[in-house]
Amino acid sequence: MVGQAPNLHQVSAIDKLGIPCQKAQRMNMSSADVSKEDIRTQEHIILWLAWPLAVFIVLANIFIILGILFNRKLHGSTTWFFLSLLVADLLAGLVLPSVPQLLLLKKNWAYHACFTSSVAPNFIFLSFLANLLLMHYAKYVCIIYPLHYHNFWVHRWAALYIFLAWTAPLVFACLPMALSELKPDGNCSLQLVFPTSYLYVETYGLLIPAIFAMAFMCTRVLIVARRQLRNIRKLLHSVNQSQAPSELQQQLELRNAKGIASVSLIFLVCWVPYIACLNVSVLAISQNISPSPLFLTIVTCLGTGPAAAVPIILSLSNHQYTQFWRDKVTKVCGGCCQGQGCKQQQQQTSLPNTDLFTPEEDLNVELG
Repeated sequence: MVGQAPNLHQVSAIDKLGIPCQKAQRMNMSSADVSKEDIRTQEHIILWLAWPLAVFIVLANIFIILGILFNRKLHGSTTWFFLSLLVADLLAGLVLPSVPQLLLLKKNWAYHACFTSSVAPNFIFLSFLANLLLMHYAKYVCIIYPLHYHNFWVHRWAALYIFLAWTAPLVFACLPMALSELKPDGNCSLQLVFPTSYLYVETYGLLIPAIFAMAFMCTRVLIVARRQLRNIRKLLHSVNQSQAPSELQQQLELRNAKGIASVSLIFLVCWVPYIACLNVSVLAISQNISPSPLFLTIVTCLGTGPAAAVPIILSLSNHQYTQFWRDKVTKVCGGCCQGQGCKQQQQQTSLPNTDLFTPEEDLNVELG
C-alpha cells in the first residue's frame, strides 16, 4: 500500500544500508578536507621556502653574469663555460618553485601542455648538471695538465662542448615523448610521462654518476694542491733554515685547509640532499608510492635549492667574477669619501690590502 508505514524490519534494513553510506560520505569528505589542507600546506611551503631560494638564485646569477660580461679582463674558454653554467643555473632557479608541484601533479591537462610542463624542468636540470660537469672537467684538465691544457679539445673547441652540454640533455629529455604511456585524453601525471626504465637510467646512470665524477675531480685537485704545498714548504724550509713556519707557509696552509673545507661542505650540504631528493622522487614516481605532500615538498625544496646554489658559491669565491661590482662600489665609496675630505685616509688603508699572491686567490674555484 502506498500510505502504509514501514514495519520494524524495513526500518532496520534501511538503517543498516544508510549507516555505511553515511560513513562513506564522511570518509570522502574528510579525505577531501585533508587533500585541500595538504594543498594549502604545500602552497605555503613553496611560498616561504622555494620562492625565496628561486629569487636569490635568479638575482645572484644575473648579478654575476653582468659582472663577467662587463669585465674586459675575463676571456678564455673557462669563462665561457662558466657563463653557460650561470645561464643554466638561472633557468633552474626559474623552474625551482614548480618542481614540487609537478611531483604531485594529477590533472586533466592537454597532451602537449602535459609534456611541456614535465619535460622542460627535466631538461633544465639536466643541462645544469651537464654544464657544471663540463666546467669541473675544464678546471680539472687545467690544473692536472697545465702544460698540455691548450692541446686538449675542451680548450680548442669550447663552443662545441657548450653546444653539446645543451643539446645532449635536450635529446635525452625528449625521449619520454616516444616511450611514455600518456594518452591524449588522460590525466597528466609524471607516472605516465616518464617510464620507470627512463627514470632509473637518468638517475642512476647519469645524474648520480655525474655528481660522483665531480667529487672525484675535486679530490684529485686537492691531492695535487697538497703535493704542491708540500714542495713549497720544503723549499721555504731550505731557504729559511728555521724551525718556525714563515707567514707565507701559514697562509698557504690556511688556504689549503679552506679549500678542503669548502669542497667537503659543498658536497655534504648541496649534493647529499640532492641525491636523497633524487631517490625519493624516483620511488614516488616509479613505485607509485604516495608520500605526504608536506614531506615531498620539503625534500624537493631542500634538495634542488642548495644544488642550484653551487655555481653561485663557486663564483662568489673567485674575486675576478665580482671584480666589476667591487670596482663600482669602490668608486662610489671613494666619491663619497672624497666629498667628506678623507681621500688620503682611504689611500693609506687600501695599501696594506694588496695581495702579492693573486694567482692563488682562485684556489677555491679551482677546487670547486
